[in-house]
Amino acid sequence: MTVIEAEVHTSLRTFLRNQPHLNWPHQLTMARLVARALRLKRSALMQTGNASGYCFSYLTPALLFARPVIVVVPEKKQKYLLSSAIPQLKEWLDINTPVQTWNTLSSPSPQNNSGLILISPQDWLQAQLSRSLPEGITTIIDEADDLEEWAREQLTRRFTTCDWNQLLYDYPEKAEVIRDVRVELTTMLFHRPQNPYECLLLNQPEQEILEKLFTVLKEISPHHPFCKLFQQSQQDNQLLWAEIQREQGEFMIGCCPVSVTDILTPIWEKQALVLIGGFLDWEKEAPIYRQQLGLGEMTCLNFSRDRHQEGLNLYLPYGLPMPNTKEFQPSLFQHLRELFVQETFQEGLIVILVSDVPLKRQLATDLAGEFGSRVQLENTQLRDNGILVCSWQFWREHQQGLSTPKLLVMTTIPLPSIENPFVAGQVAYYKQKRQDWFRLYLLPTALRELQRAVISLRETQGVVALLDNRVHHRSYGKTVLSALEPYGRVSYRSLTGESFGHYFHSSRRIKNDL
Repeated sequence: MTVIEAEVHTSLRTFLRNQPHLNWPHQLTMARLVARALRLKRSALMQTGNASGYCFSYLTPALLFARPVIVVVPEKKQKYLLSSAIPQLKEWLDINTPVQTWNTLSSPSPQNNSGLILISPQDWLQAQLSRSLPEGITTIIDEADDLEEWAREQLTRRFTTCDWNQLLYDYPEKAEVIRDVRVELTTMLFHRPQNPYECLLLNQPEQEILEKLFTVLKEISPHHPFCKLFQQSQQDNQLLWAEIQREQGEFMIGCCPVSVTDILTPIWEKQALVLIGGFLDWEKEAPIYRQQLGLGEMTCLNFSRDRHQEGLNLYLPYGLPMPNTKEFQPSLFQHLRELFVQETFQEGLIVILVSDVPLKRQLATDLAGEFGSRVQLENTQLRDNGILVCSWQFWREHQQGLSTPKLLVMTTIPLPSIENPFVAGQVAYYKQKRQDWFRLYLLPTALRELQRAVISLRETQGVVALLDNRVHHRSYGKTVLSALEPYGRVSYRSLTGESFGHYFHSSRRIKNDL
């Protein structure tokens, strides 16, 4: 090992020996690899297989490095780093490396500073897109699982009720036309068939109405929100949609790119990157993840999980109806009822993940009729033996703040629904490119969601029930099960009171011997 890698290895090893709770087994390996990436300015991508507990692996080399390092991290985690992890590590290492946040830099040129520069993903993307961030500073991006979502959100334009009112105020001489256009759009949108997401892609007649308004406001400032929205909607690779608030009789228009690849690719060329995420791609080289973000060749690592300490107990029944049949809902309810009345699940939290919006509400209602106030729909105020019915997104956002479930039920594989206009737009984009939209978009999205949903249960080797019979009968079923490895299959009899009898599937991931 060279000097920086050796120093990082020795320093972190000594630190970890005094921190027994930081028991992630790949800390030293990851720290050496980050140090190497900093020294050589060679980009790397690392999949940790968990959601937390690894930050010391990149903070140690970043603090010991002689040149500035940018760390892109969400604000919530940034607060933890500033208040706990960084002070603790600096005290142990006996160093005084400056640590700054982007919005408090006294100089707009961080390359003139040494040390660590913390910045939120939103501020970093905005600075990159506006070219206000100097090039050449090696950048570590933590929680990179959400990088595509962050980028698309940053590139989204919205035109709200307040913007309509401001448009009337800015152009009083055109007030009648503006009101007529708004009323016409409202009528057309509210007469279209409803979907569970209360969101619609704008069709050609509705887009023509916006074009008509833009023509009338021909002298509109290029910086006006309506002008920015309309001009972006005229570019290639854009989704134009409306979110409906039926009770208020209002709507919001939004526009965002379908693919962020072409927009982000130039950013990656400005500096070396270290991307760190829990589950970025099923394959070690992360080809789909890199393609979606426009990332080039880089060193890729996928840290393996300990099959003895991080294995799941997986209940995978046969014979349930397929999710797209009318028999599925009553059969699902009956199967859940039979599980929940067993003594095994009378205590401890139960979480039921439901992708389908109408099914989620109906299931919560049916279960509440059987189990009363134990059942809550997307609520974080739960009893110790509560039953939480929620979407996958709700669980992802609140998983760390809730107690670990005794049982996690996945009613279906979380394949994105084509009824969602955003999903339909993405699928249309892949079809236009003559690419496999299922293997490149729907399935990878579902696999990432699956892996993230079971993080807390791996620590307790909890029970996961997957009630989607497609896993037995579809070609992608084996891939879905591989994403849950390592796991031990458990039977219905063992769930209803007898001791667990299971066998473990060892992970097929390549364990990095570095």
